Amino acid sequence: MRLFKETVAALVIAPALVLAAAGCSADNDAAGSSGTDPAAPEVLDLKLGTDPAVAAKLPDKYKNGIRVAIDVPNPPFEMFDSNQRIIGFDPDLATALGQKLGVRVTVNQVPWESLLPSLQSGQQDIIVTGMNDTVERQANLDFVDYVQGGFSILVAEGNPEGIKTIHDLCGRNVAVQKSTVQGEILRDMAAECQARGSEPVVVSELPAEEDARTAVRAGKAVADVFDSAQAKYVAENAGGGKHFDLIVDPEHPNGYFPVYSGIAVLKSNPQLTAALQAALQSLIDDGSYTKLLDHHGLSAYGLKEATLNAGK
Repeated sequence: MRLFKETVAALVIAPALVLAAAGCSADNDAAGSSGTDPAAPEVLDLKLGTDPAVAAKLPDKYKNGIRVAIDVPNPPFEMFDSNQRIIGFDPDLATALGQKLGVRVTVNQVPWESLLPSLQSGQQDIIVTGMNDTVERQANLDFVDYVQGGFSILVAEGNPEGIKTIHDLCGRNVAVQKSTVQGEILRDMAAECQARGSEPVVVSELPAEEDARTAVRAGKAVADVFDSAQAKYVAENAGGGKHFDLIVDPEHPNGYFPVYSGIAVLKSNPQLTAALQAALQSLIDDGSYTKLLDHHGLSAYGLKEATLNAGK
């Protein structure tokens, strides 16, 4: 894969401090017109102490800190507040992991397509941005899984095309973010659509998730298909008034094709992966993980243990 040099806004965070960011653009669909989200919860600072057994697993290379790549916005996992701080489940989780490991955490905004290259080039150490754990990605990455959820359908307010299930997308133009699992799944429906007497889904891959939602609002796509937690958040919190409806299929209330999402680490870095898995398990064991999920409305997507490469 080609490597790119990215200019990122770095945030250095002591283990018990909150996150702050400046000079970043935001998603105007999931946020207000100023690029903020007044409905977003405040940063949850758990003020956790170091877990000595967990900290002992961390390679010496990272004792001075861990650099975390995050693609913003992706609510409720990451977004901007009214002060342009990066907030959400992922930065809160990264901070909590750092507290367990007893190290500083640096959160960097990195565009989606540059996340893997940022690890390969040594600019960043891990990815914590709701990335789906898939067999294809496991070729380059190991995943410490921390949530599991399906994909949902977001349509324009009032559902003008009458979409009720994923099968109603056959023969329609559907927008997705580029290089995501959703695009692959929709293309794989071709045989099923044809068996139903319909044409395959026409998949439009766009650079960012907010571009996909813009296509729906502009009538260029009948739907946007993406992770259920984010879709629910956008439907409930779109800034400047309601713009979208969330399609809930009674047979798939938590979304279609559930997948794991995890902390991504290069396969060449197994000791760091083991330390992060131990840190996440420590958060699960002491109840901090549950507090984080509850705070961000993600309880339905939580796991009982910190699994490794559970995506199949």
